[in-house]
Amino acid sequence: MFTGSCVALVTPFKNGRVDGKTMRELVEFQIENGTSAIVPCGSTGESATLTHAEHHRVVEMVVKTARGRIPIIAGTGSNSTAETISLTRHAKQAGADAALIIIPYYNRPTQDGIAEHFYQVAKTVPIPIIVYNIPSRTGTNLLPSTLARIAARSRNIVGIKESSGDLEQISEIARAFTGKKFSVFCGDDSLTPPVLSIGGKGVISVLANIAPRDVQDLCTSVMQGDPDRAQALHLKMSPLVKALFIETNPGPIKTAMAYLGMCSAEMRLPLFHMRAENKAKLIRAIKAYGLKRPA
Repeated sequence: MFTGSCVALVTPFKNGRVDGKTMRELVEFQIENGTSAIVPCGSTGESATLTHAEHHRVVEMVVKTARGRIPIIAGTGSNSTAETISLTRHAKQAGADAALIIIPYYNRPTQDGIAEHFYQVAKTVPIPIIVYNIPSRTGTNLLPSTLARIAARSRNIVGIKESSGDLEQISEIARAFTGKKFSVFCGDDSLTPPVLSIGGKGVISVLANIAPRDVQDLCTSVMQGDPDRAQALHLKMSPLVKALFIETNPGPIKTAMAYLGMCSAEMRLPLFHMRAENKAKLIRAIKAYGLKRPA
């Protein structure tokens, strides 16, 4: 089972190409700071703008750099079942420990279509799969009853990243899987404590790109029953988390990382650089948090 802080890793670019040197440095940074798992090629990793060759390269690079020191959960989802199978098969061959697969987007399949999509992927590629539910990006919400059907039919469906923001729905999922080998991950940094307190096993975090140790400490504090420490960390994080989502992710997190000297802020269109006033708010939040630029 996967638990704790799992970083939704950015994909650094340099002059329009994946920046391999910086990618390797980011992986080492996460390992050094106690992150529980690394998630490349997700929404934060700009998977939607990567070519298949780039997607393959990023997964291979992260796995190779990690050298088995930390689990790698590769984003492999698409709105095409055949494409999802292909990307998932490659992730397994590359040595990833699990796959994070988004609900098919744009097509807006029925619940039956979603269930069949995951069944076909799971039966074709024997790798642990974490379902990724984010209705704001896909246009479709995965119902808890559908998730239960998917998990009952496919034993390698081992968890869900829940980014619906609906605590009632997340509670229903946690209740349905109590006592089972199934991990519920918070998909929203602002909701980590409540999700963990109702049975969640961790968070797939954007904030962990720049504050990995604090996010890991927050997860540990909640799960080990230290509410005072968890509250203090959550309240400290909240203004920065808000600033990191002032515009579409990963714009703000990449801007923050550029400010902190970690990677370029470069993204691919249609993603675009932040508006000046929002960037100023983000930098104020970074300074108030206590993160510092390199000397």
